[in-house]
Amino acid sequence: MKSFSAGLGGRALQALIVALVVGVASFAMMHALPGDAAFRIAAGRYGYDVADAAAAAAVRAELGLDRPMMVQLAAWLGELLTFDLGRSSVTGMPIATELGHLSSNSFVLALAAVLLSLVIAVPIGLLAAVSPGGLLDRGLLWVSIALRATPAFVLGIALMLGLAVQLRLTPVAGHGTAANMFLPTLTLGIGLAAVSSRVVRDAVVDVMRSDQFRFARAKGLSLRSAVGRHVVRNAAIPVVSYVGVQLAYLIEGVVIVEVLFAYPGVGHALVHAIFGRDVPMVQGTALALGLFYVALSTIIDLMCRGLDPRGRP
Repeated sequence: MKSFSAGLGGRALQALIVALVVGVASFAMMHALPGDAAFRIAAGRYGYDVADAAAAAAVRAELGLDRPMMVQLAAWLGELLTFDLGRSSVTGMPIATELGHLSSNSFVLALAAVLLSLVIAVPIGLLAAVSPGGLLDRGLLWVSIALRATPAFVLGIALMLGLAVQLRLTPVAGHGTAANMFLPTLTLGIGLAAVSSRVVRDAVVDVMRSDQFRFARAKGLSLRSAVGRHVVRNAAIPVVSYVGVQLAYLIEGVVIVEVLFAYPGVGHALVHAIFGRDVPMVQGTALALGLFYVALSTIIDLMCRGLDPRGRP
């Protein structure tokens, strides 16, 4: 129980450090961009045809963009201590309100992609583990390497052209229906499954070569019963652990896929905020993605603890 509490305390401290580092880094990078931020914000508010020097000056005075950088950063950190992420410089909406809606969309997309990756990876990994080193195993290895080496935006465009444009099986982009989620989920799921299938294969092979599995077979258990009792649970631990390792790919993929398929999530909002020089929105979305990573890592740790009997009292 003490180790469990210490683990949660460590994750809380990690979340605090992530919040500070991500917030300060995104603030510094946005201010390092060339050009007049006030003019870009005015263009985002009123349109490029209307925005002029007077509108930019009004925006600069309203948002305090002429203050020293450290004063602006200190103001943001002060608001963060009261759990206030401020308001968008372009829309004027509270960032917490916008992130509440966008985060749920991104979470649903990420969760669907992880589940789909497991649906693809587990049977493929089991098939490869049946004959390690065989023709099927080697063929699946090359397919896995090719898919993992393909950038998410290339895979997404290929699926978009093949399934949506040529075959007309699904909408090209958009949001609001289950059909709209198919291509973004498939793009992320295939990328995750490419490596997860090899992890499943290696884990199953290791367990099937273990003494406990051989003993189970020697005492008369059928292959199906031996796999059910000894392989599935033991092989699940490294697979679930590796899902945690892939979270970085998942976060990166969510940003790319949301932009590619016009999916209204945190990643989509982050890219638009960067182009609009909306610093509070950039800090808020980057913070949400960082804390999202910490939260998913914590969930993976708890799942591993539940699966591994060695950690139980």
